[in-house]
Amino acid sequence: MGVTEDLSDALARDVIAAMDEMGNDRFYMEVAKMLGSMSPSMEEGFMTAIRVRLAEQRGRDFLAKKLAAHRKGDAGV
Repeated sequence: MGVTEDLSDALARDVIAAMDEMGNDRFYMEVAKMLGSMSPSMEEGFMTAIRVRLAEQRGRDFLAKKLAAHRKGDAGV
């Protein structure tokens, strides 16, 4: 990865942690807006990293719920 991608991904990880701590699941939009005013390249990299990381989290949550339901014998969940 290049420096922009590395920095964007590191920031995305920190912002997701902050979102969890603050209970604000849209905080990343504020960060993206600020980044866009300074560096469109950084904003684009950040948004890509955020989308990928949030999708991965949701995918893991879905997997955990489905697997737990399967183990309980409840295939309808």
